[in-house]
Amino acid sequence: MSMSDIRSAIGKAFGALSPGGETSPGAPSSDAPPAAARPWPTELRVSKDRRTLTVTYDDGVSFDLSAEYLRVASPSAEVQGHSPAQRKTVPGKIDVEIMQIDPLGNYAAKIVFDDMHSTGIYGWDYLRKLGEEREERFASYLAELQEKGLSREPATRVTR
Repeated sequence: MSMSDIRSAIGKAFGALSPGGETSPGAPSSDAPPAAARPWPTELRVSKDRRTLTVTYDDGVSFDLSAEYLRVASPSAEVQGHSPAQRKTVPGKIDVEIMQIDPLGNYAAKIVFDDMHSTGIYGWDYLRKLGEEREERFASYLAELQEKGLSREPATRVTR
């Protein structure tokens, strides 16, 4: 099967609609370029220390995304809420590690972290956006932590 055939098949699945007419999770918005025109990941590689995910795309672009960044930017409802007003600032994840990555069809991956968070579905477009906007997004996260008096360090338990 040629790369063009693969892209075509993935594009059909990637842009599919659910029975209710809603775009399926991870599917591009209607104004996004067709799947064949968008960069496609060719490799997801977790570092040996489990703290970095490298995502490489077929256009040659590669992003190193820290586990902390991926965890605090999780697309899950637990982190993002169901509206922008419900979005949470997640503290204490500087030491979080990636335990596992599971593919979800042809459109996304589920990342399982060592704090047992596993409900985020990271679509290929979302991972690309996280890579392209990493500096701005992470700086914004750090500012939110400071503004809310939170820390990147895990909370310490007091034992008696």
